[in-house]
Amino acid sequence: MEYNFREIEKKWQKRWEEQQTYRVVEDTNKKKFYVLNMFPYPSGAGLHVGHPLGYIASDIFARHKRLEGYNVLNPMGYDAYGLPAEQYAIQTGQHPAVTTETNIARYREQLDRIGFSFDWSREVRTCDPTYYKWTQWAFQKMFNSYYDNDQQRALPIAELQQQLAEEGTAGLNAACSEELHITAEQWNAMNEHEQQATLMNYRIAYLGETMVNWCAELGTVLANDEVVDGVSERGGYPVVQKKMRQWCLRVSAYAQRLLEGLEKVDWTDSLKETQRNWIGRSEGAEVEFAVKDSDEHFTIFTTRADTIFGVTFMVLAPESELVDRLTTPEQRAEVLAYVEATKKRTERERIADRKVSGVFTGTYAINPLTGDALPIWVSDYVLAGYGTGAIMAVPAHDSRDYAFARHFSLPIVPLIEGADVSEQSFDAKEGIVINSPAANNVANDGQAQGLVLNGLTVTEAIAKTKEYVSRHNMGRIKVNYRLRDATFSRQRYWGEPFPVYYKGDMPYMIPQECLPLELPEVDNYQPTATGEPPLGNAKVWAWDEKACKVVDKNLIDGQQVFPLELNTMPGFAGSSAYFLRYMDPHNNQALVSKEAVSYWQNVDLYVGGTEHATGHLIYSRFWNKFLFDMGVAVNDEPFQKLVNQGMIQGRSNFVYRVQRTEGDAQKAPLFVSLGVKDQYEVTPIHVDVNIVHGDVLDIDAFRAWRPEYKDAEFVLENDKYVCGWAVEKMSKSMYNVVNPDLIVENYGADTLRLYEMFLGPVEQSKPWDTNGIDGCHRFLKKFWGLFYNMRTDEFIPNDAEATPEQLKSVHKLLKKVSADIPAFSYNTAVAAFMICVNELSQAHCTNKALLSKLVVALAPFAPHIAEELWAALGNSQTVCDAQWPAYEEKYLEETEVQLAIAFNGKARFQMAFPATVTNAEIEQAAMADERAAKFLEGKQVVKVIVVPKKIVNIVVKG
Repeated sequence: MEYNFREIEKKWQKRWEEQQTYRVVEDTNKKKFYVLNMFPYPSGAGLHVGHPLGYIASDIFARHKRLEGYNVLNPMGYDAYGLPAEQYAIQTGQHPAVTTETNIARYREQLDRIGFSFDWSREVRTCDPTYYKWTQWAFQKMFNSYYDNDQQRALPIAELQQQLAEEGTAGLNAACSEELHITAEQWNAMNEHEQQATLMNYRIAYLGETMVNWCAELGTVLANDEVVDGVSERGGYPVVQKKMRQWCLRVSAYAQRLLEGLEKVDWTDSLKETQRNWIGRSEGAEVEFAVKDSDEHFTIFTTRADTIFGVTFMVLAPESELVDRLTTPEQRAEVLAYVEATKKRTERERIADRKVSGVFTGTYAINPLTGDALPIWVSDYVLAGYGTGAIMAVPAHDSRDYAFARHFSLPIVPLIEGADVSEQSFDAKEGIVINSPAANNVANDGQAQGLVLNGLTVTEAIAKTKEYVSRHNMGRIKVNYRLRDATFSRQRYWGEPFPVYYKGDMPYMIPQECLPLELPEVDNYQPTATGEPPLGNAKVWAWDEKACKVVDKNLIDGQQVFPLELNTMPGFAGSSAYFLRYMDPHNNQALVSKEAVSYWQNVDLYVGGTEHATGHLIYSRFWNKFLFDMGVAVNDEPFQKLVNQGMIQGRSNFVYRVQRTEGDAQKAPLFVSLGVKDQYEVTPIHVDVNIVHGDVLDIDAFRAWRPEYKDAEFVLENDKYVCGWAVEKMSKSMYNVVNPDLIVENYGADTLRLYEMFLGPVEQSKPWDTNGIDGCHRFLKKFWGLFYNMRTDEFIPNDAEATPEQLKSVHKLLKKVSADIPAFSYNTAVAAFMICVNELSQAHCTNKALLSKLVVALAPFAPHIAEELWAALGNSQTVCDAQWPAYEEKYLEETEVQLAIAFNGKARFQMAFPATVTNAEIEQAAMADERAAKFLEGKQVVKVIVVPKKIVNIVVKG
């Protein structure tokens, strides 16, 4: 019986669906294991062979855990909101929901054909109102909460209101946008609008003025990873920095907990370090500087308070509000021009660019310790979002300050003994301090002071200066974080609506019982003529407060009917807590029930790409910690173990067109093969890899694909046109995208699964090479051949006793695979299967019990063939519910060893010896073997070297 993979795979995919094989329910009698993939955005192009890599890896892990007796949750859904669908809607006039639905159907079809063990009964889609109802609910919870720094948790905003009413801000230690000092009397004297404006300073979800990446052509704010070289990744449109009133999430309040949580999870050290750098904790001091001849003053943050004596100039971020206030009339034109130019660059570009640029404001700041006047400059190497948007520049001990000072001929004052700053800054944070004169020190209390740092170590000087600054009211000791609050507004249509309406300029939440607030219909997906977001085109988009429903916006009266928010939430809104919703996706009363979340707890294994190392993982961890504070999540960290799969790169193919001379220009195009291309002047042309097989071009298919070459001539090698190749990014423009449907059709899903794992370690990027897939397909045929005689259709397994060699082969495999699966070493596991099957084939193994173990072991990797053979072996239940076969060490004991026999280092033949043999016995037997005679004849044996379990080297001369 032949291995008919097409019939087998269709049969079992249908049966899995009919019998709901992968449907899972909470079962307190079983240990739980939660496997999760970063869920996909369903694009119109469908999957290429690179997309399933992580899904296959996690599916093998999930199936293995089920075989070990775990109750495994392995869900899948779709991150269905986003800019691509909206742009397609603008171009074609189709509603994004229509194209998204079509794309999802395409993805589902492809995923099902590959044989994943997803529980589709738990599918979620971020564009489904029953799903985003809970995103809106969580946003409202954040709006109605503040973060208490003392308790390190979110608390109800009502408790803050009570504190303000009774004590004002006295004793309040809350995360906020600006430090406020309010008495209870002042709070109680405020009207409702003033109180709401004050609370906005503390809310976890708040409206704030922030710098954003604004793309006018797309009419929306873009995230940093959506901007490349100053233009939008989608469309290549100009992007500028712009200050806008945006919804923000106070992610920064959770910075310390986000850092501490990294110690609890099983992630790679490199990924943890990436997150630590992104969060960017630094301990230092805020110091206040007065502006000369002015009532203005501003604050800077520094981790090196000891360097204040080496400050020679100050620098403001171009976005800082201080720039406008501190620029003199004489410098205004130059400063404005510089600020405008900076708006065209993203912060990421500014950080990476080491070129020096800046402009003088015309004003000076006063050093609070020395009384020196310091020129205030504007430069794009200072960012508004980090610290206070202003720095004290110490060029002797900071490389960027040094480059700036050298460029503009500003003073450089070294503060460390022996520091040579003639060519570069001295950035080391160690040494003995010099140049800290005490005579001119003047504190804010007007009394001369005597801070002396000379002779102290840097560490001692930092501590002493921080204490001094704090004690004399020049500033305060502070811990700062690079992590910024997340901008949460997008000027798009295709996204979650905010459950917000406005009275004047103040937001109010629609009642929870009225959720979800559903996305309205619009006639135009572009911004309105007056520049409002696309929701401004909706006719029915106002909130009737008394009726608790959406009504026509023409009814807005400012008393009962109010305008709704026109922005929508960003893409990460829907992907920040989806792992919790999978636990209880059909619950209409809660995001997740207490029973479900108590059982599943958190994700045990999360698999996805490294591109989410900061954005998604930071936001989802923040979101989960907030829900933990709210008593919804039961674990502070959402993802216990994280594995980043690598990228499958494309293997491009080329044809070579001969560049004709002028006289030959009218002739038909001529193509030459790889082997003779160097004899001509040629132009390489990418060719669709799907019409190339083993680097041999299907010429007829090429002519049909490129009709302009239908009359072309081809110079062949051995009657074949052999293409060139190169490893490049898998891309439609390079025609190297391989559709998994073609692989499944020609070789089967099990072959695709095995081959993607066999390409190399899961975490590493590697090139796709269709030429190598035949090996995995041949392996499955050989595996099938252990069970069926291809000529007679006879079913081979029987009760014949297994030999020690056969037992050893299988148990060696089981030991290897049992270790490789938890370690994600799938490529070596597949290789071990190939070796084992070869050994069993050569040994003509027919033992049914032994072959049954082999089927169960292969099931996570190739589930379709495993199901078919498991049933053929007489089992009525799915192989998914079999028991993972344990290996036994007794079958792995070596009874004999194979040694190479060498003469003067050159191996000549092999000999088998009992495992208990001594070196003397080995030497005697090797010398006595008849094959050794011709190498010993007429020679003198100098010595015999026995390397245990490897080789016997007989050294001779003569």
